Amino acid sequence: MSKTKKIMVAVDFSEYSPKIAAHAGQLAEDLGAELIFVNVINQRDIDMVKQVTLHTDKISVKEYINGLTDDRNEKMQRLLQETNCSRIPNRFLIKKGVPFMKLVETAKEEKVDMVVMGTKGRGNIAGVLFGSQAEKMFRHSPVPLLSIRERD
Repeated sequence: MSKTKKIMVAVDFSEYSPKIAAHAGQLAEDLGAELIFVNVINQRDIDMVKQVTLHTDKISVKEYINGLTDDRNEKMQRLLQETNCSRIPNRFLIKKGVPFMKLVETAKEEKVDMVVMGTKGRGNIAGVLFGSQAEKMFRHSPVPLLSIRERD
């Protein structure tokens, strides 16, 4: 088993994100690892905005994505401060696409040693109907995956 140098943390800014970030931060600190936080703008939402823009000129897809990116960058800075992760080497990446596919792809691209994510997030109802992003990550993750449960 090789030394853990990079830990990817999937964040969706749900109510569970601070707990997930805190666990990942403590693990990274204990192991001397870098944290790579990843958030995915869901392709389903981008496609919906594209459909809406066909009927109105009030917002463009580019404006929508730029607004989300700015908002998520601000949320990430707050999350880093709240969880003391700002003192650990870290990066924040925003991807666009199908969440679990982008997380798997990013884990490979970044050559991470481990993924940390929650078992629940924003899409609880969709997860019941179609299978959660976490379940798909468990099946497809190229590296060990640590799941953080939502309850204390």
